[in-house]
Amino acid sequence: MSSPPSLPFFLFGFILASSLATATIAAASAKPTPLIFPVKKDASTNQYYTSLQLGTPPTAMSAVLDLAGQYTWLDCDANGGYRSSSYRPVPCSSTKCGHGSACTGCSGPARPGCTNDTCGVYASNPFKDSVLASGLGEDVLALRSTDGIKYTSKLELQKFPFSCVDTDWTEGLANSTKGIVALARNSASLATELSAQLKLSRTFALCLPSSSSARSGHGDLYIGGGPYLRPPIKKDLAKSLLRSPLLINPVSTAPVYTEGDPSDEYFIDVTAIKIDFAPISFKSSILVIDKNGVGGTKLATLTPYTVLHSAIFKPLVREFTKKAMDRKIKKAAPVVPFGACFDAKTVKSGVAGPDVPAIELVLRSDAEWRIEGANSMVRVSKDVMCLGFVDGGSKPRTAVVIGAHQMEDNLVEFDVASSTFGFSNSLLLQNSSCSHF
Repeated sequence: MSSPPSLPFFLFGFILASSLATATIAAASAKPTPLIFPVKKDASTNQYYTSLQLGTPPTAMSAVLDLAGQYTWLDCDANGGYRSSSYRPVPCSSTKCGHGSACTGCSGPARPGCTNDTCGVYASNPFKDSVLASGLGEDVLALRSTDGIKYTSKLELQKFPFSCVDTDWTEGLANSTKGIVALARNSASLATELSAQLKLSRTFALCLPSSSSARSGHGDLYIGGGPYLRPPIKKDLAKSLLRSPLLINPVSTAPVYTEGDPSDEYFIDVTAIKIDFAPISFKSSILVIDKNGVGGTKLATLTPYTVLHSAIFKPLVREFTKKAMDRKIKKAAPVVPFGACFDAKTVKSGVAGPDVPAIELVLRSDAEWRIEGANSMVRVSKDVMCLGFVDGGSKPRTAVVIGAHQMEDNLVEFDVASSTFGFSNSLLLQNSSCSHF
């Protein structure tokens, strides 16, 4: 039997090199795939959290999502399961240590969160209303890419930055969680870090679930943009989102900041508020951010229910109650912290929750965020449901803080690159939701 003809060695090497070069170019030019993280709701705290697969070997670390969080911080106690061989502290001299950052040290045995000559950052616990200086470290983070709803492949980020805290610093967090996932509009947040290191679009989106039941599945945090697919909706929601500019508050709202820093929270330009298409009356200048950073509207995942300046809250409650009574809905005694409550037996059910007057937030470019009954009402007992808005007093720092309850089952997108906010309105109206398996 004759042997197959052989190629000259130099020609074989040329073909092999060309093939490898072609594969490398194709890989380099391939569009990065967006990432997806599961989002769950804690029933006792109304906090929303995701799971980070961190370290070597990977340890599942559940942490609460915070749109105002500047730095991700976690309880790295070994008793909690985190024993990573790949953890490395970030040195003070590192280019990753921001200008003006302090240098931290530790007198105990070296461990995650206790090392010398380490870049110092501030871990903010909004439930303790305090901050803690802690050392910045890095570790391997396991990630999952997405085709819009389901996981498609796995990858790793070798140097994910976060700081470690002691267990007692997690006070106020949901029992199943170990820290905070930072999502603020700054260079150290989870979304910014992943977008920068993996060359993804500087866009992230949240679909918060309304149910805390395991039987209802979970919501999603998308990083890197769409597509966003929510069955049985067949189209990509990214193409149908209503959009309005993200605003920059010129004065920082962070617990620790340098004078002159703008806020890295997410402000949107609400220009009016309607109830069943009729504007409510209040001084519209309240909605404008002044030179001192007071006023305006922001979104906050750690605020359970939307908080309003008293000058907005009072006419909203008055007009909502009037229109509800026009529908034969009977009033009930108020239940703290809400200002208007109703007899649940007199409230009919609709496609998007309780059939009550709709509340519309009018944004610049005339986009309207329509808040349906599922997002406006809160069931406080078998017989009573309340309007899920809270009085923030006559001198709040921010006039309107849109809470997480109002975001549930709505897809909300933060396109930092173009400074644009996108929203779907209630997915319940399209026979969908933010929950899936």
